[in-house]
Amino acid sequence: KGRVACEVQSAHALVLTELIFEGVMAPLEPEEVAALLSAFICQEKAGEALDSATLSPSLEKACARAQEIALAVGHAQQSCGLPGDAVTFVDQTLNFGLLQVVLEWARGTPFAAITPLAPRVQEGSIVRTITRLDNTCREVRAAARIIGDPQLFKKAEAASAAIKRDIVFAASLYIA
Repeated sequence: KGRVACEVQSAHALVLTELIFEGVMAPLEPEEVAALLSAFICQEKAGEALDSATLSPSLEKACARAQEIALAVGHAQQSCGLPGDAVTFVDQTLNFGLLQVVLEWARGTPFAAITPLAPRVQEGSIVRTITRLDNTCREVRAAARIIGDPQLFKKAEAASAAIKRDIVFAASLYIA
C-alpha cells in the first residue's frame, strides 16, 4: 500500500490507495472511473448535492464507498491525534460538485452542453479539473501497474483517453 500511495500526488494518497486496494473501481465503466476520480481533485463547490437519480447504481455505490473510506481514514487520523473532525475530513477530501459534468464529458458530450450542468462553476474551473484529472488517471495507471491489476490499468487508460479531447486539451495560446 505504501508503494501505491507514493505514486499518488494529485489526490489524497491514503483514501485513493484504499479505494484502489478495495477494488471500488472494478465494476465501473471508464467514464465512471473518471467521474469518481474527479471527486478527489474538484475544488469548486457547484452548489448541488450528488443527484443519485442520474447516476448508475454502480457509480452511486462507488461514491458512497469512497465516502465511507474517507470517513474511516478521517477517524484513523483523529485517533492518532491529528487535529480535525472525520466528517470535515470527508468534505475536504471528496467533492462531487463536478461529477456529473466530468461523467458527461467522458461520454463525449460537447463542452457547451456540459457547462449548464454546473451553472455556478466557471468554464475555466471545469477545464482545470479535467486537465488535472488526466494526471490522476496517470497515477492510478502507475498504481495498477505496481499491484499487477491489468483491468484497472486499462480502465484508467480508457478514462484518460475519454477526457482528452476538444477544447480542454487544445494547445494553449499562452503557453507556446
